[in-house]
Amino acid sequence: MKQISMEKKNRIAQWAFDTTPILGRFHLWLEDVEVEWVRGTCNKELKDVISFVDGATERLFTMTAAVTALGTKLFGRYGEGKDLDKKGQNQAKKDADAVSAYIMSESLWYLSRSLPENHAIMVCLGEGLMPKGGESPDMGSNPMLGFGRIYARPQVAKFLDRHIYKLINNDDYTWNEFRRQVNHAGITIWGTAIDTLENTSRFAKGASTGPMTILHVFDQPLSIAQPYEGYIGNLVLPKEVIETAKKDSILIDFFTPRKKVLEAIQNTYKNIKPENLHVWTLQGKTREARIGNLWKEWKEIGAHIVQDDWKLPSGYNVFTDSGTYAPTYRIKTWKDDNNETHLLIVDGYAASAEAMQAASLSPILDLEASLAIFSSKYELEHDKEAEIMHLDPEDENFDEKLSDLFGTKLEKNKIEEYKDFIRQAQRAGIPLDKRTVSADDFLPEKEWRVMALSGFMLPDPYVGAPGVEKVSEDTYKVTVRLSTKKASKRTTFTLKLMESFEESRLVCNPLLNRFMHGENYRERPVKISDSGRIRNELQTLVSEALEHSGIDGIRVIFNKISKDVILPENQVKLKEILNWYIENHPLWFDWLEIVD
Repeated sequence: MKQISMEKKNRIAQWAFDTTPILGRFHLWLEDVEVEWVRGTCNKELKDVISFVDGATERLFTMTAAVTALGTKLFGRYGEGKDLDKKGQNQAKKDADAVSAYIMSESLWYLSRSLPENHAIMVCLGEGLMPKGGESPDMGSNPMLGFGRIYARPQVAKFLDRHIYKLINNDDYTWNEFRRQVNHAGITIWGTAIDTLENTSRFAKGASTGPMTILHVFDQPLSIAQPYEGYIGNLVLPKEVIETAKKDSILIDFFTPRKKVLEAIQNTYKNIKPENLHVWTLQGKTREARIGNLWKEWKEIGAHIVQDDWKLPSGYNVFTDSGTYAPTYRIKTWKDDNNETHLLIVDGYAASAEAMQAASLSPILDLEASLAIFSSKYELEHDKEAEIMHLDPEDENFDEKLSDLFGTKLEKNKIEEYKDFIRQAQRAGIPLDKRTVSADDFLPEKEWRVMALSGFMLPDPYVGAPGVEKVSEDTYKVTVRLSTKKASKRTTFTLKLMESFEESRLVCNPLLNRFMHGENYRERPVKISDSGRIRNELQTLVSEALEHSGIDGIRVIFNKISKDVILPENQVKLKEILNWYIENHPLWFDWLEIVD
């Protein structure tokens, strides 16, 4: 029998002790912890803390990413959308998003029980509010962890919830006033940007690589005042390229002609050939009108536009149908078998949460990210799209200026739609007064720290990390990467299900999903915690159909729930469930109101 070293026993024991709240919540047993330090001078597990939180909290955040990746892969209907029609694929995607958002939300709640009394975790940016990737607006938003979700001890959470309610609903209550009152109360907020399931379409269709969960935790809240998701242009380069260009008095940003960008790259890496510059950018016919001119610029100067059949040094083929975050980790030079220098960069656009996450990797990976704010629809070329967001919707000549950018006279409803895009960004505090922005523009204190966590459901081509691996009938390995400016490490957990597979499925699924799919809620023992769980689940599943009332009330407006978000027969069931809780447990559910 193989002898286990004392160092390994200590490592497993400490991880199990620190992460018991999350392991216990999901009925998991920690069998092993393997740690690989991949960057930095830190290499002492349990001794070296590489983020701005203490060691136990760092381990809890890491386990949050691990259980989200594992639970989603096992119970998120992986691959079940492959042969379905568009409506069926969309439902499979929403079911997967619901599981991933639920597991991460529950993990953060249990993590928050051990936060210092004056600390809170706040979701500032979330992925899923905006239809994309083949979706249409009528399909509604995907289940997500979005703006304003607070995880903290009860008194801190109640205080912040009241002020966030004012932030969302009172135009006279500004972000600066919110920050002032939070600071006056002595509360520390850790802001987050979250995508609980990156590459949802690939996950639902059963792709072999790519799906992951992404959690970025900042030492301060992002300066965003309302729920927001739009598109953001992003050009991400090694920092030394930008520094070289500065010495030659050349400005490199998202709008710089790509010929100038290539010159700066070649001045930095003297022997690099244009064809060895690999430009990762989103591909597909639907994106040609948006960034086809960027592709053309790169091709005309001889650069390589990365395609799906191109193989990385990791041995995996890239994919370009989605996934703008992960390629950021591959932005660096390498040598091929002929000793020629190669460089990969990222260009194009991303959804706002992904763009911010990628940009906040800059101080960790020695990169520079130049961002440009686009609308939530993005119908024009990238340069015109940015011009739209700099227009004043209250300008009496707005209609004419917008029509000029489109090259045709626009109908009134189209004009109003774009006015709404700009006003939404203004209300959220998105910086529209600058040509380009960076991660600093979303962080009020300008000096900031971030811990970037990725939990891998499937193998990742860009860093070569494995996905969830089955060890035995009830035991699995799952890998998480934690990166900070100080160091990066890869932690692989061996986790055992303490219940049967079907029981574990129930543990990892939202209560409301379980009830809508037939579980008997009338005979299930009801606990006061069900009130908080159902409140959280409603905010995740049907955020667009909720209105906040009073101090902590929530009104569910059923005619705002799309039939593509929740099927009509399930909406009937959901209303029945919620009414049953209101009638039978009125004290615990006095915050809930149902509106047809």
